[in-house]
Order: sequence, then C-alpha cells, then structure tokens
Amino acid sequence: MYDIIILGSGPAGLTAAIYAARANKKTLIIAGDTLGGQTAEIANLENYPAFTGSGMDWIQSTLKQATGFGAEIVYASVTEIKNNESGFSVVCDNGKSFEATAVIMATGARARRLEIDGAKDLVGNGVSYCATCDGFFYSGKKVLVIGGGNSALNDALYLADLAREVQIIYRKSSFTRAEAIIRDRVAQRENIKPIFNTELKSIRKKPDSATGELIATTTDGTDIVCDGIFVAIGHEANTDYLDESVKRDDVGRIVADNLPAGLFVAGDEKSGIKMQVATAVGSGCGAAMDAISYVNTKGK
Repeated sequence: MYDIIILGSGPAGLTAAIYAARANKKTLIIAGDTLGGQTAEIANLENYPAFTGSGMDWIQSTLKQATGFGAEIVYASVTEIKNNESGFSVVCDNGKSFEATAVIMATGARARRLEIDGAKDLVGNGVSYCATCDGFFYSGKKVLVIGGGNSALNDALYLADLAREVQIIYRKSSFTRAEAIIRDRVAQRENIKPIFNTELKSIRKKPDSATGELIATTTDGTDIVCDGIFVAIGHEANTDYLDESVKRDDVGRIVADNLPAGLFVAGDEKSGIKMQVATAVGSGCGAAMDAISYVNTKGK
C-alpha cells in the first residue's frame, strides 16, 4: 500500500514525486511505457531556469533526485483507477494493480493526429510526429512541417539543421500563436519557407519514386512533393483511462473542480494550464503538497 501514486514521468509527475518522497510518503511513479513524456523529445531545453541541455538530460536528473528520496518507479500504463475502502486501486496494462491513499494524475498529452486521407497509413513511412526522433532520416532532403505554434516552429528549426529545405504549412495568415523569439529565428533561416493560408487534403506516395517521395495535396488542389512530413498541430490529453464521471474539456484535459477526495491532477493533463516545463513543475509541486496534506488527514 502506497501513500501516493503518481501517474506519469514528465516534469509534473517527477516534481510531484520529489515532494511526496521528501515528505516521507511511500511514493510510486507509474511512468508509462517510456520515461519523460514529451519533454524527453526536446533536443535543447533552453527556457527552463538555470538549466542547459536536452529534455532527457533534465528528466533523468529529476528522476534521480526523486528516487534519491525513496520514490519507486515502474514502467507501465494505467488502464483504470478504482475507488476502494482505503483509497484507490490503479490498474495497469501489465496486469498488475497498485493501492494508494492518494493518486496524482500527470500522464500529460500526446500529439494530435492529422485526420486527412493517407496520413494514418503513412505514419512511420514518411509521416512523423517527432522531429527529434526521425529528423535524422531526412538529412539533405525536403520536408514539410504542419502547424503554426511553438512546437511546429521549433520542429522546423531543428529540421533546418538537417534537411535541405523546410516548408511550414499553416492554415492561418501568420504565426501569431508562437513566441516572437521563435518566429524571429524562423524568419532568419534561409532554408525555411512558410506557406500561409493553406491546409492539406491528402497525402500519398509519389508513383514510381525511387526515394519514397510523398505528394501532399492542399485543399485548393496544389500538389507539393516532399520527402517527409512532420505534424505539430497541438495535443490531446492522455486521459482515456478515466470514465465519464471525471469532467474534461474539449481536448480531454481534466477539470480539477469536484474531483473525488484524494485524486489530484497536474501538468498538461490539467485543463487551463500553459504547456511549458516550468508550469508543469509548478503544478506538480502544488498537486503533491495537496496530496501530502490529504494523506496526513488519514493519519499516514
């Protein structure tokens, strides 16, 4: 029986684990299939105070701090949370379940999928949702980035160091959703070309292409030939394990009001939060302190 179980191993979850374990609460991190969530994919985490390095560097350092205070970690994904007499039972996809007095949900978010013809069939075969994972395969080639926020522009900047040409397809007339400093960096790169007021209708393999080129067709019928497509059109919360009794917003993020006693939420899974490492850390801290107080009321 644990005092606090934390679902997720991103910035919110690991911060919560540090606080919970440091408060001498028996703490378990259910990390998901892989460590770190989206933060682990950041090539250069440059906007977190007093840190220089990759997202995975930060994650590993933070995990070491949490486990140094006694937090335990298992790699599995949660499939269900059940109320029981002593608190909660967390059921995982490995067939195991774990008991706790309090649970902090910090499973983060996943990339929103591109819902057009051909996109699903070509994932891993020309279409990617992770520039830092797959960018290497497009060295010296032409790629498209779909999206117009910070994530899309950062992907374009990362790919511009590898690819011959990067085109950014965006449905609006300017990158108003992205930070000014990132917009300026994109504008300074000669091999990045924005294409505004444009959306894709379909993606298909180019017939008889020896190199596996793609044809991306826009809604006005224009064909764009490229070698790869990177999608960065937003995120949806990883909350599929919850039943309908837990209130969520239109992208699946949990509305914190009226959660059952002992159940807390932090990070990108929480409705209304800005999706940044710093805000995730802050929300993880807050959720942990609330969970610690709750466990204390139970005499733990």
